[in-house]
Amino acid sequence: MNFDYTDKTRDLIARVEAFMAAHVYPAERERHEFVIDQNNLWQEWPGLEPLKARAKAEGLWNLFLPHEYGHWSPGLTNLEYAPLAEIMGRVPWSSEVFNCSAPDTGNMEVLAKYGSPEQQQSWLKPLLAGEIRSAYVMTEPQVASSDATNLEMSITADGEDYVINGRKWWISNFMHPQCTVLLVMGKTDFDAPRHLQHSTIIVPKDTPGVTVVRHQRVFGSLNSPGGECELRFDDVRVPRENLILGEGRGFEIAQGRLGPGRIHHCMRSIGQAQRALEIMARRVENRVAFGRKLSDQSSIRQDVARSFCEVEMARLLTLKAADRMDRFGNKDARDLIAAIKVIAPQMAQTVADRAIQSHGGMGVSDDTPVAEFFTLNRFLRLADGPDEVHMSQLGKQKITEYNAMNAY
Repeated sequence: MNFDYTDKTRDLIARVEAFMAAHVYPAERERHEFVIDQNNLWQEWPGLEPLKARAKAEGLWNLFLPHEYGHWSPGLTNLEYAPLAEIMGRVPWSSEVFNCSAPDTGNMEVLAKYGSPEQQQSWLKPLLAGEIRSAYVMTEPQVASSDATNLEMSITADGEDYVINGRKWWISNFMHPQCTVLLVMGKTDFDAPRHLQHSTIIVPKDTPGVTVVRHQRVFGSLNSPGGECELRFDDVRVPRENLILGEGRGFEIAQGRLGPGRIHHCMRSIGQAQRALEIMARRVENRVAFGRKLSDQSSIRQDVARSFCEVEMARLLTLKAADRMDRFGNKDARDLIAAIKVIAPQMAQTVADRAIQSHGGMGVSDDTPVAEFFTLNRFLRLADGPDEVHMSQLGKQKITEYNAMNAY
């Protein structure tokens, strides 16, 4: 592995750090107060669009798309983008400033890799321009969606259209005022082999028959402006040309979407953990209890030291996964991708928890971002598939691999 970045990448890192320091950190409190105000529910903070325009003008835009996407991409590898994602992750909403936020990143990758020219013209180009946003519609309330073969939403051919029926939930970003398009996964053939039953189709958000059943809270928060929703699709009719790649290709598309996206999630988690560690270190150096600074307490020093070790290990493992993906592809790197998906959010949750503890009552408030980091990463341990699924697949792969080796 060679993590010696080029001058171009080092320059981008410095420019993103400078942008964050000049424009994002100073706006953090203002944006937070706006989005938690119930009078502003499902509205985006007015300061976001000017920041997006500034980032775009400075060439800090769509940095996430790997170089293999050709003219759609700024030319970075996964390894080169990783430190940029970490910097953005330090302020969870800041990725949108650079048009690098989920779920749009994954949806743009799908459309860039698998979309038809017409689909790219209609949806990819405005997404890349930051003019619209999107949602990925997969999980369902009536089945264990951690096993995606369980998904039951029907996508039925009818003349020149497909008709969609079913329920979905935990659909992030649906309520965002700029969310215009949905990428929906469902079954086109209930009798095909398990991994060939599903397809992915484009559904404009305003299509008749798409209904919000309820707004779902995450740890008590509605997460405005994007939110999470339970949705119902009743005879939702879209043209046949909205199907992506072809019938039965849903799992192929989903796997192609997940590799780079998991690198992004993990590096953002590492950014949050690193920032929580820095906040904790400053707190314990400036707080006195029982006549001594907290930083003089052995247990506190151990918490800081352990956190440093864990952040560094997770970062190196994630960079190794990104490097493997760049060199050999997502399939070859699937063991490392599974490992980072388990390790990074667990680590970030743990480091944030230590930071909360060092702050006492202040730690569970919104006076610092550490409580938000804790809940985000606890949620992330489910959002991209539960830890148990990743560990089960990783364990199966390693058992097979090691049993195929010569024993010594």
